[in-house]
Amino acid sequence: MLFGVRRHPRIGCYQQRKWPWKSTSTHATSGISRRSQRLHTSSTKAHIIFSGIQPTGVPHLGNYLGALQQWARLQNEASPSTQLLYSIVDLHAITINQDADQLRRWKRETLATLLAVGLDPERSTIFYQSAVPEHTELMWILSCTASVGHLSRMTQWKSKLALSDEVSALDSTSAKARLKLGLFSYPVLQAADILLYGATHVPVGEDQAQHLEFARQCADQFNTVHGEILVKPQTVLSSAKRVMSLKEPRLKMSKSHQDLRSRIQINDGAEIIGDKIRLALTDSITGVSYDPEHRPGVSNLLAIMSYFDEEGRTAEELAQACKSLSMRQFKATATKAISESLASTRDKYNRIMNHDETHYLDDIATEGSNKARRQADKTMAAVRQVIGLERAGRA
Repeated sequence: MLFGVRRHPRIGCYQQRKWPWKSTSTHATSGISRRSQRLHTSSTKAHIIFSGIQPTGVPHLGNYLGALQQWARLQNEASPSTQLLYSIVDLHAITINQDADQLRRWKRETLATLLAVGLDPERSTIFYQSAVPEHTELMWILSCTASVGHLSRMTQWKSKLALSDEVSALDSTSAKARLKLGLFSYPVLQAADILLYGATHVPVGEDQAQHLEFARQCADQFNTVHGEILVKPQTVLSSAKRVMSLKEPRLKMSKSHQDLRSRIQINDGAEIIGDKIRLALTDSITGVSYDPEHRPGVSNLLAIMSYFDEEGRTAEELAQACKSLSMRQFKATATKAISESLASTRDKYNRIMNHDETHYLDDIATEGSNKARRQADKTMAAVRQVIGLERAGRA
């Protein structure tokens, strides 16, 4: 089925789909690296962009400013020949135990968010990772050459187990007891996600750069034995700074924080945003100034405001503009700036979620997975052929 049309279930004809969340707004986005801005002009060779997001609830400001805005801007600025694939990586989400109904809800909320921030299913392939079984097939093939020693040095599983970078679970009895194979081999699945589509560029935050290097190593190891089958991707680092917690401004904003008031979700209304910012940890110093070391709470709010500022002012410049405000007035100013900047995205998200009965999200997920599988099968046909695992009935 083509994007933008749906077959009428009774009469079998096609009807033009009216996307309820589509907008003609050209609201500027931020958080994109210079390299990604040049994707549409740097080469005549077609680019393939892939990235993924875990379905762990409605994304917050950190997700929005650090990744999702960048995805939308890449889509809007890329040349027509550029392919864009954005996956909701639900297989990665189950490295920790998940409630099945909650995971289903989170997947739909994440898909609705991707559409709300501006991803267009007629331009970008948007799909659930688990709907494309070739991800796990390629993961197993890559696992057969992946180095356990290299995986043992990866930082993500260590952070999940609250281990220091110097500690190896392979040398620790207690860590080995807590470490699950899925979490340990997470980078192999992530490499398969990327290499499956021949991705040339992968937009990620700095914390994922190590995994991209591992994906390149996986491609090298496979290609050394079997020839140039897998494409080595380039990393596109986001230039957006990390958004810090409203309650603990020295820590990164996170969905895992127990206090919901520590983060602003993209679907939060103006009143909720106001309550969260009013209760945000700041200080008792008179006036407003940008000083991340001594005034982390105030500086975090200034930084967030700067990401949305239509005049492009920095946090330091905004501090100058707000320096005479009381803390109450400053928080009201921050609330207005953030709420108004999120209004369009919030409204689109709510409209999408309210259209569940018309199966828009299900249609988009099905269409996206079908398109992704067609592309994935091309890679896997070549991989199977060179290792001798061709499927019966195929050349």
